[in-house]
Amino acid sequence: MSSLHGRILVTGGAGFIGSALTWALNQRGHTDIVVSDFLGSDEKWKNLVPLKFADYVEANVLRERLAAKATAFGKFSAVFHLGACSATTERNAAYLIDNNYAFTKELAAWAQEIDARFVYASSAATYGDGTQGMDDRDENIARLRPLNMYGYSKHLFDLHAQREGWLKRIVGVKYFNVYGPNEDHKGDMRSLVNKAYQQILATGRVSLFKSHHPDYKDGEQMRDFLYVKDAVEMTLHFADTAQAVGGLYNLGSGEANTWLTLTRAIFAALKREPAIDFIDMPEALRGKYQYYTKADIAKLRGTGYKRPMTPLTEAVRDYVQHYLVPGRKLGE
Repeated sequence: MSSLHGRILVTGGAGFIGSALTWALNQRGHTDIVVSDFLGSDEKWKNLVPLKFADYVEANVLRERLAAKATAFGKFSAVFHLGACSATTERNAAYLIDNNYAFTKELAAWAQEIDARFVYASSAATYGDGTQGMDDRDENIARLRPLNMYGYSKHLFDLHAQREGWLKRIVGVKYFNVYGPNEDHKGDMRSLVNKAYQQILATGRVSLFKSHHPDYKDGEQMRDFLYVKDAVEMTLHFADTAQAVGGLYNLGSGEANTWLTLTRAIFAALKREPAIDFIDMPEALRGKYQYYTKADIAKLRGTGYKRPMTPLTEAVRDYVQHYLVPGRKLGE
């Protein structure tokens, strides 16, 4: 039985995954949605234009309403908390703690008070370099050592939710390398597919980082690349069909592909021959770079999620040909 029967709150709803989730809700016929975000001065507002929703609330106003226990804010059946500063290069630790940790605590407590299903974005960045494993079934999450402040801010809330016993009732999803439409506003945090497409338009070539690890050749560093359309289907699953489930879950494709495989798929989608250069990785990134990620999604599958993943080449082709080339957003 679906629990998505009433008003739904989506934070970060103008952002990449948040707007894609709102689009997926629209595809299911849901329009009684309150979208919250911090629009600022970038172009992510454009992601909202084709979408259908009941109201928009700036993130600071939402937080004020929560603090005031504003009953007029209404009843919600589900809260998808995808709003966060997601820049892995952000150095303002105080900002990250307030935005990604403190606000999430406030929102999670409120959602449970009103008996709304709460699904939030944790992060695969909580796993650090992967030497402590990337097993979402291991409840000893205190062992994890994130490599950057963004990952640590997400890790702090996971720890808090576990201490409070909330993980029995709420779900934290750990997205791996998500790519797809509606990410144009993300600047340096855009996926390689988006960046490479722009590079190909400008120069006909793509630059990839050289490997600084003896076990990996240039371009053969590996990632679990997840198409955003699959990511939001997985996310909605936790409120739509698995409302009794709680805990932390890896969301990925379940396979690792090299940067070279991904880049060649982009050229193939454009019907061009690959032209790839290798450049030195900046010194600042070398000690924080993940050479291999792969999501074990057995725990997700164990909740009854049966949809197959979109194959990498098919997903890249869909993104490039139906969104990047025509300059379209989801819902257009």
